[in-house]
Parts: sequence; C-alpha cells; structure tokens
Amino acid sequence: MSTRRRRDVIDALRRGTVPEAGLDLLAVGLDRFQTTLDSELSAVAEGGAVFKAVRGEYGAGKTFFTRHLAERAVRRGFAAAEVQISETQTPLHRLETVYRRITETLRTSSMPPSAFRGVLDSWLYTLESDAIAAEPALETDEAALDHAVQSLMEQRLAVVSSRTPIFAQALRGYRAAALAGDSASADALAAWMGGQPQVAASAKRAAGIRGDLDHFGAMGFLQGLLVVLRDAGHPGLLLVLDEVETLQRVRGDVRDKALNALRQLIDEIDSGRFPGLYLVMTGTTAFYDGQSGVSRLAPLAQRLATDFGPDARFDNPRAVQLRLPGFGHDSLVELGQKVRDLYAGGSDHEGRIRAVVDDSYVATLADAVAGRLGGRVGVSPRVYLKKLISDVLDRVDLYDDFDPRTHYPLTLSDAELTPEERAAANGGTLDDIELDLSADDLD
Repeated sequence: MSTRRRRDVIDALRRGTVPEAGLDLLAVGLDRFQTTLDSELSAVAEGGAVFKAVRGEYGAGKTFFTRHLAERAVRRGFAAAEVQISETQTPLHRLETVYRRITETLRTSSMPPSAFRGVLDSWLYTLESDAIAAEPALETDEAALDHAVQSLMEQRLAVVSSRTPIFAQALRGYRAAALAGDSASADALAAWMGGQPQVAASAKRAAGIRGDLDHFGAMGFLQGLLVVLRDAGHPGLLLVLDEVETLQRVRGDVRDKALNALRQLIDEIDSGRFPGLYLVMTGTTAFYDGQSGVSRLAPLAQRLATDFGPDARFDNPRAVQLRLPGFGHDSLVELGQKVRDLYAGGSDHEGRIRAVVDDSYVATLADAVAGRLGGRVGVSPRVYLKKLISDVLDRVDLYDDFDPRTHYPLTLSDAELTPEERAAANGGTLDDIELDLSADDLD
C-alpha cells in the first residue's frame, strides 16, 4: 500500500468525511453484494444499462457503499461521477443542472475531476488512431486524415445525432477549433458541451450552435457522453445520485417534478437509450416508503417496489432496491480494528499502537461513542472513527506515555456533531430535526 493512499484515507476519516478512494480497505459487511454488483458492471460494460436504488437510514453507509462501488467500477476502466442532489445547487427536476454536475465530477482511473475535457481529447485521439489503423497511408496525408476522422465521427455519433444533433455539432466545432489552435473557442465549446452556462456567443456561432442546454437536451447530452466515453476506452459510466431524500424538504410542486424526472431517467434506461450507464441513487427508508417521497408518484413507486422480508440476510441483491441494514456492534468494532491496523501499518510505532489500542480498547471506545449517541450504533461510525484517529491513535503515535484508558475521557460537543447525531445524542430521532418549511412546502 502506498504511503499516499494510506494517508488520504486516514486524513479523510480524521476530518469526519468518507474517503474518496481506498474504500476497499474499510469495507465491512458488503461481501453479500459484491458478486451481483460485479455481474451488473460486466453487463453494463457489454452495452447494457442498470439502475439501482440504495436505501438505508443515516449512518447505514450509503455514501460509503456508492463510493466503494464507484471505486470498483473505476478499477475496471469505467468513468464515475457523483452528484449530490440539493434543492438550491442541484435540483433533480432540472436535469441540465444534474448533467453539469456529472461533467464537473467526472473522473477516471487516470484523470481526477473534472475529467470531461480530457475524455473529449482522448476520444478525438482515438478517432485518429482508429482511422490510421484502418488505412495507414492517412498518417502522411493530413487532409485525407481529417476527412476520414470526420466520417468516423459521424458514424459513431449517428445514434446521438438522430435525437440530439446539437451535441454532435458542438463536437465538430470543438475538433475544428482544436485543430486550428483556437484554444479560446475550444475551451468555450468544451464548457458548453459540459453544460456550463455563460459561454461566449461568438464561439457558439462559429460552431453553428445557439442557445443553452435545457432539461430535455440533457438526456441527449448524457447519451452523447456515454458514446464518447466508450470510444475513449471506458466501457461505461457509474453515476451516483446521492441524498435524493432531500426532495422531501422541497415544495410539493417541485418535488413532483423531481420525482417525474427520476421516473423519466429510469424509463429511458429501460428503453435502452443509455447503453453503458450504471445509475445508482440513495435515499432513506422514509423517502422510499413515506407519504412525502416516492409514493407521491405512483408510476415511480411501482418501478421501485421491492418486497423486503423481516430478515435482511435473505434480501435479493438483484432487486431494484438494495437495503443497507447499517452497522451493528460487531460491524462497528470490526471497522475500528481495520482502521487501527491501517494506521499502525504506516507508523514508526506500530508495536506500541497495536499494544495500547488493542481489540479490547477498540470495542470499549465503540461502546462509549454509541452510548453517547443514545445507543444508536448506526449513527456512530463517523464520530467513532474521527475520535479513534484524532483523539486516540494520533496521541499514542505522538506520545510514548499516552494511554487512552488513563488519559482520554471521551467528550462529544454539539459543534462537532451533525443534526442527525445531535438528535441521537439528545435522545431524539431523525423526526425531531427541525426543518425550515412553510405550510405550502407540505402540500
């Protein structure tokens, strides 16, 4: 394991956030899903498409699960993007905004976010390479090569052009600007294809396009992005729509539009419009089952309906919904042990860390944190790992005589807790969290 990879994981947990990579080092209780998820990724790589809805309460590990899945997909050559659904920043009913967030967070194994521009350039390079491979003499004939690449571009964008010709037109303009050395126009057109507003009108006019991306055009742009990704050597896109349950907090009419947009996406996936797309959304149980969520739109509720039995051991991982039961005591302790071992493996004082922060103490701290949060183990992982690293492991590593059993009394302040964690610490539930809603919002 590289020093940087270990440090990035530890630093993220110390801050109380989910690491962007290295999640395989921390995975607990996900083995039962892996075979099915890997099979679905293979199906997508072969030109299929998959939609998955992940459900779980706060602390069940939804973000961890989706990032772990994205990491596995990226290792298989996929591109990945994560979009946080938000009423103000990324409203789901405006798919043009969702598409823009996709291009902003797009990453591959070799390119960090935003990899969108790099993917475009890689695609154009692939077109030239394929044209030359088919006819080697083109390598010395620039005009003939340009014509061959243009023809190959039209062939591969044929499906996209039939529904969203403006995307293909922008790609032609981008290639022309790049070949001409007009970096300003190329930058503007790349931004426009990425869904960015405020693009120079002169660059759009030069490419023969006008206007901005709208809700319906975003579907075609996503389709075009999938074609470009595949031709650039990426078999698919793992797209995560995270925190969709925030829709419950918006106005009734806005919520209904967002739910209908989600239904449209699912139907388009089922129709075969998005080969190479693995779409995952996350939400709480209340969002999937409550009156303010999916049930408001009967067609969507029918598409997501999944019969969960009383015993999660027998859940079907192939179903449209996956249930994350969350952390139990044993899972929380196992996670703590993994983090302790990861930390110790990168320290010059590995022996002391393993001796002082032994399995017994790891379990003791897990019990203490969960106890301070009203006994709700599922709400505990974020705070538990943060305390384990910053308050215990760091001090054991820094000070030879530090013993957490003697020198560390666990403390939790409201300032370091999320609203959900504060509710648990105060003996409440998620339903006790105050939301700033007007009467109209509850329609």
